[in-house]
Amino acid sequence: MDTVGFLKSQFICHLLICYIFIVSGLIINFIQLFTLILWPFNKQLFRRINCRLAYCISSQMVMLLEWWSGTDCTLYTDPASYHKYGKENAIVILNHNFEIDFLCGWNFCERFGVLGSSKVLAKKELSYMPIIGWMWYFLEIVFCKRKWEEDRKTVVQKLLNLRDYPENFWFLIHCEGTRFTEQKHQISMKVAEAKGLPKLKYHLLPRTKGFAVTVQCLRNVVSAVYDSTLNFRNNENPTLLGVLNGKKYHADLYVRRIPLEDVPEDEQECSTWLHKLYQEKDAFQEQYYRTGTYPAVPIIPPRRPWTLLNWLFWALLLLYPLFKLLINMINSGSSLTLASFAFVIIIASVGVRWMIGVTEINKGSTYGNNDNKQKRK
Repeated sequence: MDTVGFLKSQFICHLLICYIFIVSGLIINFIQLFTLILWPFNKQLFRRINCRLAYCISSQMVMLLEWWSGTDCTLYTDPASYHKYGKENAIVILNHNFEIDFLCGWNFCERFGVLGSSKVLAKKELSYMPIIGWMWYFLEIVFCKRKWEEDRKTVVQKLLNLRDYPENFWFLIHCEGTRFTEQKHQISMKVAEAKGLPKLKYHLLPRTKGFAVTVQCLRNVVSAVYDSTLNFRNNENPTLLGVLNGKKYHADLYVRRIPLEDVPEDEQECSTWLHKLYQEKDAFQEQYYRTGTYPAVPIIPPRRPWTLLNWLFWALLLLYPLFKLLINMINSGSSLTLASFAFVIIIASVGVRWMIGVTEINKGSTYGNNDNKQKRK
């Protein structure tokens, strides 16, 4: 196939994938809206239904990683801990270095059956994003404005609401607060130096208040902290656009299970504990860059078929009416109708490209940069 033909086929695949994701996502958001009538009468039923509906959306993203791009993800962990994954509530600490680290976190959740009920601590702006942001609203995701004085009360209340959650859940948190860049790292290490904290080579200084409050609110509900460190082989620089293009990556995820009883209850002691954890994470990163491996047993969790089956269901449901509509429009010969259809496709493409742009490192949050600017004022 020549270059032009390849690009055309790739573009068509992009459009079809985007069409399925957008239309199915909006349908599911609409159904989620109607589940609100259950909340006053049966809160737990509302939650169980929304876990399944959320899975129908998030699993499409995981399908792209697992089946479309064929990305391999090797888990390095203690075999004794491996059998507990998916059978308990946990706080998952993720490093924030790659554009698809959130997607690999979801893949980790999917392999152990907790993708639909997984939680995150997310920036408030994401709650306004159609499909994923709206899905998160119905999952009782904890949103914050990144101004702790304003956030604390809301975050505490949202976390306490999860204490009676009927499904096993993993609470995913990026303690660094924003994705790693060299500029943010330089600023972060200046803060570390000013506070007399050990400098980190591969991470930003963790923001401890959100983590400490999460531990306090979910103690006796959550069984463990999963310290997770993600890397990609051969210096790969994965992107969501690359996944959408079907590019295969090779991920290595190191997970340590730490019983929650080992995490101090006192906020200051918890802060010190988290800083020590990130120093250890830095050492693991250093070892990975030197040896290409982690100090644990490599395990490849079996890939489950449900992400693919869910996507095939929506593809069969939505592609037939699309093709039928397209054929009818072509047969009608109306230039206005065809132009309108092309316009809708372009808008959908731009919308998905915008959502992809949210994940891109060079368009990432200026959170760390803004903090530094505020301190200079």
